[in-house]
Amino acid sequence: MKNLSLTQKKWWLSAHILFSAIWLGVTVTFLILCISVLNTNDGQVIKAYYTSMLQLEQTAGRASLIGTVITGLLLSILTKWGLFRFYWIITKEIITLICLALGFIFIYYWTLNGIHLSADSINEDFITNHYQLMIWIIIQVSLLAILFIISVFKPWGQRIQRR
Repeated sequence: MKNLSLTQKKWWLSAHILFSAIWLGVTVTFLILCISVLNTNDGQVIKAYYTSMLQLEQTAGRASLIGTVITGLLLSILTKWGLFRFYWIITKEIITLICLALGFIFIYYWTLNGIHLSADSINEDFITNHYQLMIWIIIQVSLLAILFIISVFKPWGQRIQRR
């Protein structure tokens, strides 16, 4: 497969960084909205926060996640880095899969569940759901920050290739 030119690589890398930054920003916004829920007892305001989180997840969250994965795969495949040649890339791939599952499955589920539970009343089930959501959002923010750090430092060298 033909490698990218330097200019092409810079464009793809720029797109990857932008999608990644948007993904991190959406996740931090989720955390801010979750913290805001703790500061109100108004059911309508809580439902509005959760509805905002759902809209963010279904639009900017999904687009940035998909954009990050696609540009990351293209950068790996079309450059010297490869998909499995370096331990730091393999680590990023694993963490990205975990974040993908967190976003598409768990955070989405707990957000939907929070909308339904907040419609009734703020009860123990809602509080439990809310704290589960908040814990996993904190984990996702941490994992995304780790991805950025790994991308900058590129620790753990190249895998030894068997011939």
